[in-house]
Amino acid sequence: MSDSVSVMPAHPPVTDWIRDFDHTDPKWTENPFPIWDELRHECPVVHTKRFLGVYLPTTYQAVKEIAYDTDSFSSRRVLVRDERPEVARNAAPPITSDPPYHKPAKQLLLPPFTPDAMKKLEPRVRAICNELIDEFIADGKCDAAARYTKHIPVRAIAHMLGIPEKDGDLFIKWIHQILELGIKDESQLMQGVQEMTAYFAGHIEQRKQRPTDDLISTLMKARDKEGNPLEDSHVLGSLRLLLIAGIDTTWSAIGSSLWHLAKTPEDRDRLIAEPGLMASAIEEFLRAYSPVTMAREVMKETTISGCPVKPGNMVLLSFPAANRDPAMFPDADKVLIDRKENRHAAFGLGIHRCVGSNLARMEMTVAIEEWLKRIPDFRLDPAGRVTWSEGTVRGPRQLPVLFGKKN
Repeated sequence: MSDSVSVMPAHPPVTDWIRDFDHTDPKWTENPFPIWDELRHECPVVHTKRFLGVYLPTTYQAVKEIAYDTDSFSSRRVLVRDERPEVARNAAPPITSDPPYHKPAKQLLLPPFTPDAMKKLEPRVRAICNELIDEFIADGKCDAAARYTKHIPVRAIAHMLGIPEKDGDLFIKWIHQILELGIKDESQLMQGVQEMTAYFAGHIEQRKQRPTDDLISTLMKARDKEGNPLEDSHVLGSLRLLLIAGIDTTWSAIGSSLWHLAKTPEDRDRLIAEPGLMASAIEEFLRAYSPVTMAREVMKETTISGCPVKPGNMVLLSFPAANRDPAMFPDADKVLIDRKENRHAAFGLGIHRCVGSNLARMEMTVAIEEWLKRIPDFRLDPAGRVTWSEGTVRGPRQLPVLFGKKN
Protein backbone atom coordinates (compact mmCIF):
# COMPACT_ATOMS: atom_id res chain seq x y z
CA MET A 1 0.00 0.00 0.00
CA SER A 2 1.30 3.43 -0.88
CA ASP A 3 0.24 6.43 1.16
CA SER A 4 1.39 8.74 -1.60
CA VAL A 5 -1.05 7.66 -4.31
CA SER A 6 -4.69 8.57 -3.88
CA VAL A 7 -7.06 5.85 -5.03
CA MET A 8 -10.22 7.63 -3.92
CA PRO A 9 -12.91 7.88 -6.60
CA ALA A 10 -12.94 11.44 -7.82
CA HIS A 11 -15.56 13.99 -6.85
CA PRO A 12 -16.03 16.82 -9.36
CA PRO A 13 -13.50 19.61 -8.73
CA VAL A 14 -14.78 22.44 -6.54
CA THR A 15 -15.52 25.68 -8.40
CA ASP A 16 -17.43 27.48 -5.62
CA TRP A 17 -15.96 26.85 -2.15
CA ILE A 18 -18.65 28.85 -0.35
CA ARG A 19 -21.62 26.82 -1.65
CA ASP A 20 -19.98 23.55 -2.70
CA PHE A 21 -16.92 22.82 -0.54
CA ASP A 22 -15.29 19.37 -0.43
CA HIS A 23 -12.73 18.46 2.24
CA THR A 24 -11.30 15.76 -0.06
CA ASP A 25 -10.61 18.12 -2.98
CA PRO A 26 -6.88 18.14 -3.94
CA LYS A 27 -6.68 21.93 -3.40
CA TRP A 28 -7.98 21.53 0.17
CA THR A 29 -5.60 18.61 0.79
CA GLU A 30 -2.62 20.63 -0.46
CA ASN A 31 -3.34 23.90 1.35
CA PRO A 32 -6.66 24.43 3.17
CA PHE A 33 -5.71 27.66 4.97
CA PRO A 34 -6.67 30.20 2.25
CA ILE A 35 -9.90 28.27 1.66
CA TRP A 36 -10.86 28.58 5.33
CA ASP A 37 -10.02 32.30 5.24
CA GLU A 38 -12.30 32.77 2.23
CA LEU A 39 -15.15 30.85 3.87
CA ARG A 40 -14.76 32.55 7.25
CA HIS A 41 -14.87 35.95 5.55
CA GLU A 42 -18.17 34.97 3.92
CA CYS A 43 -20.06 33.18 6.71
CA PRO A 44 -19.48 31.51 10.11
CA VAL A 45 -21.20 28.31 8.86
CA VAL A 46 -21.17 27.22 5.20
CA HIS A 47 -22.99 24.27 3.58
CA THR A 48 -22.39 21.78 0.79
CA LYS A 49 -24.75 19.22 -0.76
CA ARG A 50 -21.85 16.80 -1.15
CA PHE A 51 -21.60 13.82 1.22
CA LEU A 52 -25.45 13.91 1.57
CA GLY A 53 -25.30 17.42 3.08
CA VAL A 54 -22.63 18.89 5.36
CA TYR A 55 -22.14 22.11 7.33
CA LEU A 56 -18.70 23.55 8.05
CA PRO A 57 -18.28 26.04 10.92
CA THR A 58 -15.34 28.30 10.07
CA THR A 59 -14.93 30.38 13.26
CA TYR A 60 -13.74 29.42 16.74
CA GLN A 61 -17.06 30.60 18.20
CA ALA A 62 -19.20 28.51 15.83
CA VAL A 63 -17.06 25.39 16.41
CA LYS A 64 -17.33 25.91 20.18
CA GLU A 65 -21.14 26.34 20.06
CA ILE A 66 -21.54 23.04 18.20
CA ALA A 67 -19.03 21.15 20.37
CA TYR A 68 -20.89 22.09 23.55
CA ASP A 69 -24.43 21.47 22.20
CA THR A 70 -24.77 17.72 22.66
CA ASP A 71 -28.59 17.91 22.42
CA SER A 72 -28.64 19.22 18.85
CA PHE A 73 -25.49 17.45 17.59
CA SER A 74 -24.75 13.75 18.02
CA SER A 75 -21.30 12.17 18.01
CA ARG A 76 -22.58 8.79 16.85
CA ARG A 77 -20.95 9.36 13.43
CA VAL A 78 -17.43 10.80 13.59
CA LEU A 79 -16.59 10.70 9.86
CA VAL A 80 -18.20 12.57 6.97
CA ARG A 81 -18.49 10.08 4.11
CA ASP A 82 -20.35 9.47 0.85
CA GLU A 83 -22.62 6.94 2.58
CA ARG A 84 -24.41 6.91 5.92
CA PRO A 85 -25.15 3.30 6.87
CA GLU A 86 -26.81 2.35 10.16
CA VAL A 87 -24.71 3.29 13.16
CA ALA A 88 -23.03 0.36 14.89
CA ARG A 89 -23.51 0.21 18.65
CA ASN A 90 -20.24 0.56 20.56
CA ALA A 91 -18.50 1.70 17.35
CA ALA A 92 -15.68 3.49 19.18
CA PRO A 93 -16.71 4.59 22.69
CA PRO A 94 -16.40 7.19 24.14
CA ILE A 95 -15.78 9.23 20.97
CA THR A 96 -18.97 7.86 19.32
CA SER A 97 -21.01 8.08 22.55
CA ASP A 98 -23.53 10.76 23.50
CA PRO A 99 -24.67 11.63 27.03
CA PRO A 100 -25.45 9.86 29.32
CA TYR A 101 -23.31 6.97 27.99
CA HIS A 102 -20.31 9.14 27.17
CA LYS A 103 -19.07 10.04 30.66
CA PRO A 104 -18.68 6.52 32.13
CA ALA A 105 -17.05 5.29 28.90
CA LYS A 106 -14.55 8.17 28.98
CA GLN A 107 -13.74 7.81 32.68
CA LEU A 108 -12.58 4.22 32.06
CA LEU A 109 -9.92 5.51 29.65
CA LEU A 110 -8.53 8.39 31.72
CA PRO A 111 -6.22 6.53 34.19
CA PRO A 112 -3.84 5.05 31.55
CA PHE A 113 -3.26 8.54 30.06
CA THR A 114 -2.38 10.62 33.14
CA PRO A 115 0.81 12.73 33.14
CA ASP A 116 2.39 10.22 35.55
CA ALA A 117 1.59 7.32 33.22
CA MET A 118 3.19 9.27 30.36
CA LYS A 119 6.38 9.82 32.40
CA LYS A 120 6.70 6.03 32.71
CA LEU A 121 6.19 5.59 28.96
CA GLU A 122 8.58 8.40 27.94
CA PRO A 123 11.86 6.41 28.08
CA ARG A 124 10.43 3.82 25.68
CA VAL A 125 9.33 6.58 23.27
CA ARG A 126 12.82 8.18 23.39
CA ALA A 127 14.32 4.77 22.63
CA ILE A 128 11.90 4.26 19.71
CA CYS A 129 12.90 7.66 18.24
CA ASN A 130 16.60 6.82 18.43
CA GLU A 131 16.12 3.31 17.04
CA LEU A 132 14.38 4.89 14.03
CA ILE A 133 17.03 7.62 13.55
CA ASP A 134 19.79 4.95 13.72
CA GLU A 135 18.30 3.37 10.60
CA PHE A 136 18.68 6.40 8.31
CA ILE A 137 21.02 9.01 9.81
CA ALA A 138 24.05 7.74 7.86
CA ASP A 139 22.17 8.25 4.55
CA GLY A 140 22.19 12.05 4.89
CA LYS A 141 18.53 12.16 3.89
CA CYS A 142 15.22 10.39 4.42
CA ASP A 143 11.48 10.57 3.96
CA ALA A 144 10.79 11.71 7.52
CA ALA A 145 7.10 10.71 7.29
CA ALA A 146 7.76 7.17 6.06
CA ARG A 147 10.86 6.49 8.18
CA TYR A 148 10.20 8.44 11.39
CA THR A 149 6.95 10.25 12.23
CA LYS A 150 4.65 7.39 11.18
CA HIS A 151 6.30 4.78 13.41
CA ILE A 152 6.61 6.64 16.72
CA PRO A 153 2.91 6.61 17.76
CA VAL A 154 2.40 3.17 16.16
CA ARG A 155 5.08 1.62 18.34
CA ALA A 156 4.13 3.62 21.45
CA ILE A 157 0.45 2.62 21.37
CA ALA A 158 1.41 -1.01 20.60
CA HIS A 159 3.68 -0.91 23.67
CA MET A 160 0.79 0.41 25.81
CA LEU A 161 -1.69 -2.16 24.44
CA GLY A 162 0.73 -5.04 24.89
CA ILE A 163 0.62 -6.03 21.21
CA PRO A 164 3.67 -6.61 18.97
CA GLU A 165 5.30 -3.38 17.74
CA LYS A 166 6.17 -5.27 14.55
CA ASP A 167 2.44 -5.36 13.66
CA GLY A 168 2.64 -1.61 12.99
CA ASP A 169 2.31 -1.96 9.21
CA LEU A 170 -1.07 -3.63 9.72
CA PHE A 171 -2.27 -0.73 11.90
CA ILE A 172 -1.13 1.80 9.28
CA LYS A 173 -3.00 -0.12 6.55
CA TRP A 174 -6.25 -0.20 8.55
CA ILE A 175 -6.04 3.51 9.39
CA HIS A 176 -5.51 4.36 5.70
CA GLN A 177 -8.56 2.25 4.77
CA ILE A 178 -10.82 3.70 7.47
CA LEU A 179 -9.83 7.38 7.51
CA GLU A 180 -8.92 8.01 3.87
CA LEU A 181 -10.12 5.35 1.38
CA GLY A 182 -13.29 4.66 3.40
CA ILE A 183 -14.63 8.18 2.88
CA LYS A 184 -15.65 7.21 -0.66
CA ASP A 185 -15.40 3.40 -0.62
CA GLU A 186 -17.59 1.52 1.86
CA SER A 187 -15.87 -1.82 1.12
CA GLN A 188 -12.45 -0.43 2.11
CA LEU A 189 -13.86 0.93 5.35
CA MET A 190 -15.55 -2.37 6.22
CA GLN A 191 -12.46 -4.40 5.39
CA GLY A 192 -10.30 -2.24 7.66
CA VAL A 193 -12.81 -2.38 10.53
CA GLN A 194 -13.35 -6.14 10.21
CA GLU A 195 -9.63 -6.97 10.09
CA MET A 196 -8.91 -4.72 13.07
CA THR A 197 -11.82 -6.21 15.04
CA ALA A 198 -10.68 -9.78 14.33
CA TYR A 199 -7.13 -8.89 15.37
CA PHE A 200 -8.22 -7.43 18.70
CA ALA A 201 -10.77 -10.20 19.33
CA GLY A 202 -7.86 -12.65 19.17
CA HIS A 203 -5.92 -10.64 21.74
CA ILE A 204 -8.97 -10.45 24.04
CA GLU A 205 -9.38 -14.25 23.88
CA GLN A 206 -5.68 -14.74 24.72
CA ARG A 207 -6.03 -12.53 27.77
CA LYS A 208 -9.11 -14.39 28.97
CA GLN A 209 -6.80 -17.40 29.30
CA ARG A 210 -3.73 -15.46 30.48
CA PRO A 211 -4.36 -11.92 31.85
CA THR A 212 -1.57 -9.41 31.23
CA ASP A 213 -0.54 -6.02 32.57
CA ASP A 214 -1.43 -3.81 29.62
CA LEU A 215 -4.18 -1.56 28.33
CA ILE A 216 -6.24 -4.38 26.78
CA SER A 217 -6.38 -6.19 30.12
CA THR A 218 -7.15 -2.89 31.89
CA LEU A 219 -10.26 -2.49 29.71
CA MET A 220 -11.23 -6.13 30.20
CA LYS A 221 -11.01 -5.73 33.99
CA ALA A 222 -13.04 -2.49 33.96
CA ARG A 223 -16.56 -2.45 35.38
CA ASP A 224 -19.54 -0.30 34.44
CA LYS A 225 -21.45 1.71 37.04
CA GLU A 226 -23.57 -1.36 37.88
CA GLY A 227 -20.38 -3.32 38.58
CA ASN A 228 -20.63 -5.51 35.47
CA PRO A 229 -17.71 -6.20 33.10
CA LEU A 230 -17.82 -4.31 29.81
CA GLU A 231 -19.27 -6.17 26.85
CA ASP A 232 -16.64 -7.46 24.43
CA SER A 233 -18.11 -5.07 21.81
CA HIS A 234 -17.37 -2.09 24.09
CA VAL A 235 -13.79 -3.26 24.71
CA LEU A 236 -13.31 -3.81 20.97
CA GLY A 237 -14.77 -0.39 20.15
CA SER A 238 -12.47 1.38 22.61
CA LEU A 239 -9.46 -0.54 21.25
CA ARG A 240 -10.37 0.49 17.69
CA LEU A 241 -10.60 4.11 18.91
CA LEU A 242 -7.23 3.99 20.69
CA LEU A 243 -5.51 2.55 17.65
CA ILE A 244 -7.05 4.97 15.12
CA ALA A 245 -7.10 8.09 17.30
CA GLY A 246 -3.75 7.35 18.90
CA ILE A 247 -1.75 6.90 15.72
CA ASP A 248 -2.80 8.96 12.70
CA THR A 249 -3.37 12.15 14.67
CA THR A 250 0.02 12.15 16.39
CA TRP A 251 2.09 11.07 13.41
CA SER A 252 0.42 13.90 11.48
CA ALA A 253 1.20 16.44 14.22
CA ILE A 254 4.85 15.33 14.52
CA GLY A 255 5.19 15.41 10.72
CA SER A 256 3.73 18.93 10.40
CA SER A 257 6.10 20.14 13.14
CA LEU A 258 9.14 18.69 11.34
CA TRP A 259 7.88 20.11 8.04
CA HIS A 260 7.69 23.57 9.63
CA LEU A 261 11.18 23.28 11.13
CA ALA A 262 12.64 21.97 7.85
CA LYS A 263 11.50 25.12 6.04
CA THR A 264 11.96 27.60 8.91
CA PRO A 265 15.63 27.48 9.99
CA GLU A 266 15.29 30.46 12.34
CA ASP A 267 12.71 28.57 14.46
CA ARG A 268 14.85 25.43 14.35
CA ASP A 269 17.97 27.30 15.50
CA ARG A 270 16.02 29.09 18.21
CA LEU A 271 14.58 25.86 19.61
CA ILE A 272 18.07 24.35 19.78
CA ALA A 273 19.48 27.48 21.47
CA GLU A 274 16.48 27.92 23.81
CA PRO A 275 15.19 24.45 24.76
CA GLY A 276 12.90 26.07 27.34
CA LEU A 277 10.73 27.20 24.39
CA MET A 278 9.86 23.62 23.44
CA ALA A 279 6.57 23.54 25.41
CA SER A 280 5.20 26.73 23.81
CA ALA A 281 6.47 25.63 20.37
CA ILE A 282 4.59 22.32 20.65
CA GLU A 283 1.38 24.19 21.58
CA GLU A 284 1.86 26.51 18.60
CA PHE A 285 2.44 23.59 16.21
CA LEU A 286 -0.74 22.02 17.58
CA ARG A 287 -2.64 25.26 16.96
CA ALA A 288 -1.24 26.13 13.55
CA TYR A 289 -1.20 22.60 12.10
CA SER A 290 -4.01 20.92 14.05
CA PRO A 291 -4.43 17.51 12.48
CA VAL A 292 -7.98 16.57 13.49
CA THR A 293 -11.40 17.52 12.13
CA MET A 294 -14.22 15.60 13.79
CA ALA A 295 -17.80 15.15 12.62
CA ARG A 296 -21.20 15.57 14.24
CA GLU A 297 -24.68 14.69 13.03
CA VAL A 298 -27.41 17.36 13.25
CA MET A 299 -30.24 15.84 15.29
CA LYS A 300 -32.56 18.83 15.56
CA GLU A 301 -32.96 22.23 13.98
CA THR A 302 -31.01 24.98 15.70
CA THR A 303 -29.03 28.16 15.00
CA ILE A 304 -25.24 28.47 15.20
CA SER A 305 -23.68 31.95 15.12
CA GLY A 306 -26.86 33.23 13.48
CA CYS A 307 -26.90 30.49 10.80
CA PRO A 308 -29.74 27.94 10.73
CA VAL A 309 -28.70 24.26 10.65
CA LYS A 310 -31.12 21.47 9.82
CA PRO A 311 -31.32 17.77 10.77
CA GLY A 312 -30.34 15.19 8.17
CA ASN A 313 -27.01 16.94 7.63
CA MET A 314 -23.56 16.23 9.01
CA VAL A 315 -21.13 18.80 10.43
CA LEU A 316 -17.40 18.92 9.75
CA LEU A 317 -16.26 20.19 13.14
CA SER A 318 -13.04 21.82 12.01
CA PHE A 319 -10.81 22.46 15.02
CA PRO A 320 -8.00 23.38 12.57
CA ALA A 321 -10.13 26.17 11.03
CA ALA A 322 -11.11 27.39 14.52
CA ASN A 323 -7.42 27.57 15.42
CA ARG A 324 -6.74 29.90 12.46
CA ASP A 325 -9.54 32.33 13.37
CA PRO A 326 -8.06 35.85 13.70
CA ALA A 327 -10.91 36.82 16.05
CA MET A 328 -9.47 34.34 18.58
CA PHE A 329 -5.74 34.40 17.83
CA PRO A 330 -3.73 37.55 16.95
CA ASP A 331 -1.57 36.88 13.87
CA ALA A 332 -3.52 33.65 13.44
CA ASP A 333 -1.79 32.87 10.14
CA LYS A 334 1.72 33.18 11.65
CA VAL A 335 3.52 30.39 13.51
CA LEU A 336 4.97 32.02 16.64
CA ILE A 337 6.86 29.43 18.69
CA ASP A 338 6.92 31.77 21.71
CA ARG A 339 3.16 32.56 21.57
CA LYS A 340 2.14 33.29 25.17
CA GLU A 341 -1.64 32.93 25.17
CA ASN A 342 -2.70 29.89 23.18
CA ARG A 343 -6.12 28.45 24.01
CA HIS A 344 -6.18 26.29 20.90
CA ALA A 345 -8.78 23.63 20.17
CA ALA A 346 -6.44 21.02 18.64
CA PHE A 347 -7.62 18.41 21.16
CA GLY A 348 -11.26 19.34 20.75
CA LEU A 349 -13.72 21.28 22.90
CA GLY A 350 -16.47 20.13 25.24
CA ILE A 351 -17.10 16.64 26.58
CA HIS A 352 -15.19 14.92 23.77
CA ARG A 353 -11.87 16.65 24.43
CA CYS A 354 -9.12 14.16 23.58
CA VAL A 355 -8.37 11.51 26.21
CA GLY A 356 -4.85 11.10 24.83
CA SER A 357 -3.71 14.74 24.88
CA ASN A 358 -0.96 14.01 27.43
CA LEU A 359 0.31 11.15 25.24
CA ALA A 360 0.26 13.28 22.07
CA ARG A 361 2.13 16.17 23.73
CA MET A 362 4.75 13.81 25.16
CA GLU A 363 5.27 12.01 21.82
CA MET A 364 5.54 15.29 19.90
CA THR A 365 8.00 16.76 22.42
CA VAL A 366 10.20 13.65 22.54
CA ALA A 367 10.13 13.18 18.75
CA ILE A 368 11.24 16.77 18.07
CA GLU A 369 13.82 16.82 20.91
CA GLU A 370 15.50 13.58 19.83
CA TRP A 371 15.50 14.61 16.14
CA LEU A 372 17.05 18.02 16.90
CA LYS A 373 19.70 16.43 19.15
CA ARG A 374 20.93 14.20 16.35
CA ILE A 375 19.89 16.10 13.19
CA PRO A 376 20.10 19.81 14.06
CA ASP A 377 20.51 20.86 10.41
CA PHE A 378 17.91 19.64 7.92
CA ARG A 379 15.83 21.06 5.11
CA LEU A 380 13.21 19.99 2.59
CA ASP A 381 14.71 17.99 -0.26
CA PRO A 382 14.14 20.04 -3.45
CA ALA A 383 14.26 16.82 -5.48
CA GLY A 384 11.32 15.37 -3.54
CA ARG A 385 7.70 16.36 -3.00
CA VAL A 386 5.78 16.78 0.24
CA THR A 387 2.33 15.16 0.07
CA TRP A 388 -0.51 15.47 2.59
CA SER A 389 -3.18 13.03 3.70
CA GLU A 390 -6.75 13.34 2.45
CA GLY A 391 -9.80 13.44 4.67
CA THR A 392 -10.30 14.61 8.23
CA VAL A 393 -6.81 13.99 9.65
CA ARG A 394 -4.17 16.18 7.97
CA GLY A 395 -0.45 15.62 8.03
CA PRO A 396 2.50 14.93 5.71
CA ARG A 397 2.50 11.47 4.14
CA GLN A 398 5.74 12.09 2.24
CA LEU A 399 8.30 14.42 3.82
CA PRO A 400 11.65 14.17 2.01
CA VAL A 401 14.44 15.98 3.88
CA LEU A 402 18.22 16.40 3.55
CA PHE A 403 20.54 16.56 6.57
CA GLY A 404 23.52 18.85 7.14
CA LYS A 405 24.23 22.40 6.10
CA LYS A 406 24.04 23.39 2.45
CA ASN A 407 27.45 23.23 0.77
